[in-house]
Amino acid sequence: MALRKNLGDSYSPIYFLSALGNGGLAISFFMFLMFMIPHEGRPIPVFEDVASALLQGALPRQMLTVASLLGIVWFAWRHYRLLFWNISEYVTFRRTDTFAHLRQSDAEVQLMALPLTYAMGINVMFVLGAIFVPGLWGVVEYLFPAAMVAFLAVGVYAGIIFQGFFSRVIAYGGFDCEKNNSLSQMLSIFAFSMVGVGFSAAAAMSHNPVTSGLGIILATFITGIVMTMGIIKIVLGFRSMLQNGINYEASVSLWIIIPILTIVAITINRISMGLTHNFGADIHPWFHIIVFTLFIGVQLLFGLLGYGVMKELGYFGEFINGDGKSPVSYAAICPGVALFVLANFLVNKGLVAAGVVEKFSLVYFLLYVPMLALQVQTILVMLRLDRKLLKA
Repeated sequence: MALRKNLGDSYSPIYFLSALGNGGLAISFFMFLMFMIPHEGRPIPVFEDVASALLQGALPRQMLTVASLLGIVWFAWRHYRLLFWNISEYVTFRRTDTFAHLRQSDAEVQLMALPLTYAMGINVMFVLGAIFVPGLWGVVEYLFPAAMVAFLAVGVYAGIIFQGFFSRVIAYGGFDCEKNNSLSQMLSIFAFSMVGVGFSAAAAMSHNPVTSGLGIILATFITGIVMTMGIIKIVLGFRSMLQNGINYEASVSLWIIIPILTIVAITINRISMGLTHNFGADIHPWFHIIVFTLFIGVQLLFGLLGYGVMKELGYFGEFINGDGKSPVSYAAICPGVALFVLANFLVNKGLVAAGVVEKFSLVYFLLYVPMLALQVQTILVMLRLDRKLLKA
């Protein structure tokens, strides 16, 4: 599909969410490899595990592995293609008067889509390296510090954008609570949470106590910021929505809570892994069941609330299935990916690990039926939005 070019004033940083969504879908296909092919002695499957599944595994496992690899490669390619397209369009957009106006308005929060997507790009690169580069896991202890430096750079970039915006509105006022009648301002929280889960990867997977400990500290530090600022943004957003009704075009932002909660839950899980592997903590699998169930419960609350509001307003008929064009509609992709990913963790890291459900049993596969339906629906929506918003 040929992409539009030179959007100029009509470009929006929110278009970065198109790359983000495709990156998330690549990660969603990695979940099948993560939980359904053996990778003894390693926290994630690597090239050698994938090769073994392809060459020595049973036919169903081979078919699953091939399908997963194709999904990862396809959506990773789309992710990086759209990432570079967005960077190119953004460079041009910065020279416009529209950009100068955005920097002085409440819409400046849209710039947080850049570090959010950059952090996703690092995650996708890590997955691609693990499953396609032979022997990479043998030098992974050298890669974790490099990855942490990369996430730190993205975190600093996000912090500079956020502090500039938040300091300005606190110092001089002018934040229009009436017009911010959605949860769009939570985009900044989404970005910080993505940085935090990046740090937690080293916390969970490194066997070097210094690297793991530093990852735990940095992930916890960022998660504290996410929780504090997230509460502030949610209260402000709901106060305005309850008083003025929700912004029609941004009503999909009610779902932004879903990916944030998935990221925070995975961060907590990874921190617990680091504490267990490197520092002698004893954490029972039921802890993960409780955490994942708690977060999924809140996700379903916001999922149903958002669906009800958008259906009432006719959002799906216009912006998803109709002729309405808004880059904000890409915010509908991450919730589907996030709920699918966290459900995978609940089933495998929770129910299977605690002995509640037997792996590869009938109940196990039945639990995957609604998850697969959600993944397929998310892919269809993504392809539809790409054709409508990006096709030249």
